Amino acid sequence: MEYSEVVGIRRSIRFFDPDRPVEREKIQKILEAMRLGSCAMNAHWLRAVVVFRDEMAPESFEKLKLPVAGVIMELAPVHIYCYGDLSVIAKDRGARPKQLIDIGALGPSHGWTYRFIDEFVWPQVLEPLSKNPTYPAAMAFDNGGCATQGLLMAYNLGLGACWTAFNTEGAKEVLGIPDDWLPHYLLNVGYPLESREAGGQRPRPPFEELYFEGRAGNPFRRDQAVVEELKREKMIQAPAPLPGRTEEMRQLARKLGLPESHH
Repeated sequence: MEYSEVVGIRRSIRFFDPDRPVEREKIQKILEAMRLGSCAMNAHWLRAVVVFRDEMAPESFEKLKLPVAGVIMELAPVHIYCYGDLSVIAKDRGARPKQLIDIGALGPSHGWTYRFIDEFVWPQVLEPLSKNPTYPAAMAFDNGGCATQGLLMAYNLGLGACWTAFNTEGAKEVLGIPDDWLPHYLLNVGYPLESREAGGQRPRPPFEELYFEGRAGNPFRRDQAVVEELKREKMIQAPAPLPGRTEEMRQLARKLGLPESHH
């Protein structure tokens, strides 16, 4: 599948086939995609714990759930718990940027030398960052990019996925999470029972309200010709709700023994 279509077909899948296991090699491919994501200073804070639902004791599994995500977690055969390792910078002390110099990714043309790292980057940038209250947010930004590569890989492999929150205290106990790992989100993975379109692309705010040029408040002009091109490439797809979506959800709920209505 071409990249544009992978982006376009991504939905938050909430109806998984609970009885169809996901091949282990596909989970590895998701993790491999995460590992190749871009990360400042080559730090790679992202950590993940993979749980195969049916291999976990029921009482342990219950400790991981939250009410807002319980049904999704029960339906998804695989859960990938994502964290950020806050200890990376303090342990590394600039060694990973030096790796980038060694392989030719960073060079003196841009000011990068071992001395620059030892005398400026580590003492004036990295070490203060590791002690700054904004450090977790900066780390989470990079981790989100890496994790999204894994999310898109799932769709490229014919799977579905959905990010949810989880019981972080329960997970710390059950999964043996270190104290310096910051919890992010849980990626629920499985084969979708709902249609691939899952009712159509979700609504988003207008393009011009999100992106600007030159200064905030000056909308980046959206070229309709580009929009039409992306439609042909299947990145921009039919918006929700697609015809028959309500009935599809009712049929899925009936099949899975879930409530069919709010009443």
